Amino acid sequence: MPINKSFKEKIAEVLGEIRPMLQTDGGDIELVDWLEPEKILKIRLTGGCAHCPMAQITLKGFVEKTLKNKLSKIKQVEAI
Repeated sequence: MPINKSFKEKIAEVLGEIRPMLQTDGGDIELVDWLEPEKILKIRLTGGCAHCPMAQITLKGFVEKTLKNKLSKIKQVEAI
């Protein structure tokens, strides 16, 4: 019988796919919270991504786009 993964586990899996791209520029990403009713994912950009002037573009153009494409339940990704 297949194991039914929790949604947070699915999020962690996709973040694992995103992480190597961020790490090539000295950054990283971590899951902070999943707000189910609002369908908002809270993440933290760390390392080189934390203070990068391109962080907002990376967040919306790459991270959010990838997560929403793979997990349609997510409506918005916010960095804290």
